[in-house]
Amino acid sequence: MIPEQRIADLTRQLNWYNHQYYQNSVSEVDDFTFDQLLQELTALEKEYPQHVRPDSPTARVGGTISKEFATVYHRFPMLSLGNTYSEEDLVEFDNRVRKGLRDEPYEYICELKFDGVALSMTYENGVLVQGATRGDGVRGDDITNNIRTIRTMPLRIHAPGIPPLFEVRGEGFLPLAEFDRINRERDDIGEPLLANPRNAASGTFKQQNSAAVAQRRLDCYLYSFLAEETIFKTHEESLVAMKDWGFNVSPTWRKCATIREVMAYINEWDTKRFDLPLGTDGIVLKVNRYDQQQELGFTAKSPRWAIAFKYKALGASTTLNDIQYQVGRTGAVTPVAMLTPVLLAGTIVKRASLHNANEIERLGVMMHDTVFVEKGGEIIPKITGVDLTKRTDTSQPIVYPTHCPACGTALIRREKEAHFYCPNEKGCPPQRQARFEHFIQRRAMNIESLGEGKIELLIDRGLVQTPADLYDLTADQLLGIEKVFLDEETGKKRVVSFREKTVENILTAIDRSKGQPFANVLFALGIRYVGSTTAERVVDYFGSMDALMNAPYETLANVPDVGPRIARSLADWFADSENRVYVDRLRAAGVQLVSDRKEVVREGDALADKTFLYSGTFAHFSREELEAKIAAHGGRVLSGISKKLNYLIVGENAGPSKVAKAEKLNVPMISEDEFMAMLSE
Repeated sequence: MIPEQRIADLTRQLNWYNHQYYQNSVSEVDDFTFDQLLQELTALEKEYPQHVRPDSPTARVGGTISKEFATVYHRFPMLSLGNTYSEEDLVEFDNRVRKGLRDEPYEYICELKFDGVALSMTYENGVLVQGATRGDGVRGDDITNNIRTIRTMPLRIHAPGIPPLFEVRGEGFLPLAEFDRINRERDDIGEPLLANPRNAASGTFKQQNSAAVAQRRLDCYLYSFLAEETIFKTHEESLVAMKDWGFNVSPTWRKCATIREVMAYINEWDTKRFDLPLGTDGIVLKVNRYDQQQELGFTAKSPRWAIAFKYKALGASTTLNDIQYQVGRTGAVTPVAMLTPVLLAGTIVKRASLHNANEIERLGVMMHDTVFVEKGGEIIPKITGVDLTKRTDTSQPIVYPTHCPACGTALIRREKEAHFYCPNEKGCPPQRQARFEHFIQRRAMNIESLGEGKIELLIDRGLVQTPADLYDLTADQLLGIEKVFLDEETGKKRVVSFREKTVENILTAIDRSKGQPFANVLFALGIRYVGSTTAERVVDYFGSMDALMNAPYETLANVPDVGPRIARSLADWFADSENRVYVDRLRAAGVQLVSDRKEVVREGDALADKTFLYSGTFAHFSREELEAKIAAHGGRVLSGISKKLNYLIVGENAGPSKVAKAEKLNVPMISEDEFMAMLSE
């Protein structure tokens, strides 16, 4: 088959699978088959770029680098809504609508007000051609490549009667499950946690590397349709049509005939909203008929036919009864408050995070205190304060443990770190369990069939001690073993057993994991501070496990975005003889320990023996391209500003701390144009 036809066929086929999965919750093929077809399409598009289709599903995984975002002027202004916390104000709004329509019959559409980022998407002849942020309402940033990574956003609409040019608007968001996953990983490797889903979504949409955006698995709920010609009479009709066309429209909206029905909707979702996959902070009330919207018109800032009602922030107070100390993969010991059950944000809260010893000291909390509890981003319960007016003689100071609650090893606390750690990383049961769970996760070795207690069962039976043992497992060892697990929260029993099909799936997944890229393998090793992004940088720099294992600390510290802390962690990990044996066993199993990166092609010696660091964004280079250009001309990129640095390349929105440190150390700062001039000298 000719390449152009194969590209077209694969594009249609994969788009159909995506549509079935994200719109109809139907998996027509397994993940492996889908990934194989996507890899084939990616390779064909790379070889024959002239045949890439505008709705190619490869846009979903990103990879485009935007050196700067172009400005988009909105054809229809993206106005903000007036808002209120008062039901009385809603009644007054309803009175104004009735008066403005001169007592003509009307009705409302109520929609949940999602806590995300307002986005605008433009389609020409059914194809997504532009995605933009709200900006100031008149103009925003062109983030089309990032919008295309949203898997629920159709890249092409196949439907009769669609206008040749139309716009849809919606709320882009980071799902709560993804927010939790990202924060667990960041906590796992010692990085600061994301503050809340809304800020995380906003920052992600503005990233310049769409591949990084794709990894965050953003989503979007559509709530508005706009076109030059009028094809719908009501907002309700547009919502139904957008859903039929394949857009992700939240099913939570409702048509209300009276303001009393609106109030009932508000009260209903006061608690139900916490079961949704994203945060909400209120409801939006819109007059349904478009001709009535036009008749009511606009003020200078907002429409007269719509208003937002906001729910008040929720909190609760309860008693701190006990503290349990949990041990994570890296040995960090985290205190978890055990509370008298209390209703908060629609759920019964029994536990809350206390983060670390520093947080306990900052809050001044004592055992048996009455504490205030909130949900951070309406997700993770946390203690935010103490009600000192209710402190009694029964309150007792909290004594942080000196030994690991799981294995009894004396805890250590590293300089400038908030957590206490259990150093018994190989013998501490929860650390060992978590190390396996880290190894098999999707962004590591992707052995999905080993979840749901199966790892714990393998460890209990003595079949595995390290993840390398997974590659020695046989069907005879696995078939028939089972264990009954008791859920401490619910008291219910759960049976995990290895039947014939389960064993087949596990062994197939383990064998398939041998094809995971070297960067995934490095991340899977679970080296402290080495997240997936850092693993990619390290692999790009060294190219092979052998080169990495034998690199001295000084070389590791020079890897871009690594720095002394990560370099020391890598050096110490590979200095351990048991870890080297572990790597050798993975090598013997056939795991990928060499990268497929391209060798640096030397272009000249203009930057020989010179060191560089950069900050900000650049018009002619992505960060990766800038580093490659420096290496191609004989220069080196350092990980931080020091007296060893020859030049700091300063772009748009450069970090003020880097600039200040460079000034303090008298490090020369050059612009992008000056850097390019150096290349031609």
